[in-house]
Amino acid sequence: MSINPVINKLENGIFKHRAFVLAFFALTTVVLLFQATQLKLDAAFTKNIPLNHEYMQTYLKHQKDFGGANNILISVCDAEGDIFNEPFFDALKGVHDQLFFIPGVDRILVKSLFSPSTRFVEVVEDGFAGGPVIPANFRPDEQGLSVVKGNIEKAGIVGRMVADDYSCSMVTASLMEIDPSTGEKLDTLSIAEQLENDIRAQYENDRITVHVIGFAKMVGDVANGAKGVVVFFAIAIAITAIMVFFFCRSITLTLLPISCSLIAVIWQMGMLSSLGFGIDPMSILVPFLVFAIGVSHGVQMINSVVKQVRTGINCKEGAQNSFRALLIPGGVALLSDTIGFITLLSIDIGIIRELAITASLGVAMIILTNLVLLPVLISYMKLENKPLKASKRGGMHKSDVWHAMAALATRGPATVILVLTAGLYVFGLYHAQNMKIGELHAGAPSLHENSRYNQDTFLITDRYAISVDYISVIVETTPDACTSYDNLDVIDRFQWQLENVQGVQSAVSLASIAKIVNSGYNEGNPKWRVLSRNQQTLVQSIARVPTSSGLLNRDCSVMPVILFLEDHKAATITRVVDKVKAVASELNNDNLTFKLASGPVGVMAATNEAVEAAQLPMMLYVYGAVIILCLVSFKSVRATISVVLPLYIVSTLAQGVMTGLDIGLTVSTLPVIALGVGIGVDYGIYILSTMNARLKEGDSVEQAYFAALQERGSAVLLTGVTLAIGVSTWFFSALKFQVDMGILLTFMFLVNMLAAIIVLPAIAAFLWPKPKKDEKKQ
Repeated sequence: MSINPVINKLENGIFKHRAFVLAFFALTTVVLLFQATQLKLDAAFTKNIPLNHEYMQTYLKHQKDFGGANNILISVCDAEGDIFNEPFFDALKGVHDQLFFIPGVDRILVKSLFSPSTRFVEVVEDGFAGGPVIPANFRPDEQGLSVVKGNIEKAGIVGRMVADDYSCSMVTASLMEIDPSTGEKLDTLSIAEQLENDIRAQYENDRITVHVIGFAKMVGDVANGAKGVVVFFAIAIAITAIMVFFFCRSITLTLLPISCSLIAVIWQMGMLSSLGFGIDPMSILVPFLVFAIGVSHGVQMINSVVKQVRTGINCKEGAQNSFRALLIPGGVALLSDTIGFITLLSIDIGIIRELAITASLGVAMIILTNLVLLPVLISYMKLENKPLKASKRGGMHKSDVWHAMAALATRGPATVILVLTAGLYVFGLYHAQNMKIGELHAGAPSLHENSRYNQDTFLITDRYAISVDYISVIVETTPDACTSYDNLDVIDRFQWQLENVQGVQSAVSLASIAKIVNSGYNEGNPKWRVLSRNQQTLVQSIARVPTSSGLLNRDCSVMPVILFLEDHKAATITRVVDKVKAVASELNNDNLTFKLASGPVGVMAATNEAVEAAQLPMMLYVYGAVIILCLVSFKSVRATISVVLPLYIVSTLAQGVMTGLDIGLTVSTLPVIALGVGIGVDYGIYILSTMNARLKEGDSVEQAYFAALQERGSAVLLTGVTLAIGVSTWFFSALKFQVDMGILLTFMFLVNMLAAIIVLPAIAAFLWPKPKKDEKKQ
């Protein structure tokens, strides 16, 4: 068989100048190692949202007037009783002031009992009277605390700013995108650190407890949990080293693929830093995958060289032959991985796009380190020209196993396998139809339920009447529209319909507040809790509602309707969003338009829709790329079908597993499907590269498969098991999303490996029904 002239030239160039190649890799590694040390964690809020989604366009348009979804909520609680005591108010004042002066906090939107904008209004003989809930001359003595308690009740903030049982009080704030002290993008992780060290650590004691939630704090906790990845990385290296050693029985051969894979990781991190990227808590998992992929391809190279040396040639010739033999299948497999990761760029969410770039760079580095550097390094070794001890002890047994497995490529066993596979596919497809888009559990989905962050979330949800899960529907209209009864009546009807949707706890809008104020002007009579048709009376009702309330902008041309939800589960969000769209289409008119969305749940709704919209195109891109690469590589439709069909079946089964394990399709789990396909194709390509060559020479499918197992079987099995064991350590992570990713990747690595050695030859048995030798005889 003629050797591709391009590969021949590459081989000659590389192996004639081995010293130069090694010097180049050494120098580049030193430079990129320095660059890698400059890499920083980057967890900007805007990276986590689909900025081009219509909901987020509305969100960004009105962010200055109503704040964003990047909020901080701090509940200060008294563990011994209610809040009306001096130590509590000293702590609350300290938390308020400390939060106020943290760089990046929008000071105008810092609210607590101590905020001047926190006011009460009461009905008196002459009309209304009111003032700050905490007066300027406040002293935390018995009399002062009694006055404050009365003002709190008059202000109607129990359940919102004060807990239902008076055990806690809330301090809230919004974060800006730019740090005004530096003029640079806000460092979310620095904010999280300050919330922990300057607020919780300073004011929490035996009596006072501080509970902090919000995007910045959650990301900080996720980043702290992500530091455990280093431990998992070390465990994975140890496990991999043990597995590779038992495979090759040589310390040197064990260290070579591990070292080359670590160099690929260094190059990846260095390139990221050089290109100006940071690394976020989700992408911090990618270097592990790059290392695992590198080792899997390194094992194939080691396996090939050892087999070449056993034929009686030296290491240099064996390395050259292995370079020629593996450059195309290895390159195609790694190119498939790379393209699989690149397809994630189609998802309009910054954190996924950066994951795609991070992973693509890493796999591209493996092409250089494991297909070029590794064979060059091996060429300097001196291996014995005889089978290794492991082979002596287990050679006959292994050959028997390969002969037994080769029977899978005959029509009888293949029929049974394909029937069982079809049954599994139908089972997986049925359950995959029920896969949910979005989060399926309460609390921050990135963290475990028993994490401090989620426990704080549950406490706030339990003790306050409002939910931390809210969505704002933006009502866009004309200036001074709030003085029109017709406009407020439409908003009121919209609010009423949404309040009666399952999953909505409560709702508030300028219209509902105007009704309460109107009742107050009429001695608090509930019969007057209506919108007045008289414009002057209506103006009087809304005049006392400040823009800081978040219910209107300066010229009253935008008036949000805020919906507080029971949770942020996928079903709840879908139900509410669908109802908003239905009611909006009914009530929208020339003067007034309801638009989704702002608030934390608004961001989640946009993210869920972006993930759902990207799911099918992403899979089409992944499979399209794999199909094209297989066609170019094998020049055979039959070979392509044999590789791709098992991948598709496993992807479907993985979606069924997600449904069964109550794992939703989210920003963290969507990339796993693409990663699983990209990495899973490697097994099939390596197996079929040998099979295809033997089939072209006229061997039967059974003979070709037996040859493939002899040449690649051990390495493929080792790779699949090693990858699966490595990611299975993620089951013990402090991060819930890493646990989910670990479960899915373990499943896909193992099952894709099994599909390549069981289903692939069964398919081939029907696609190549007769050996070419037999055909020639006929």
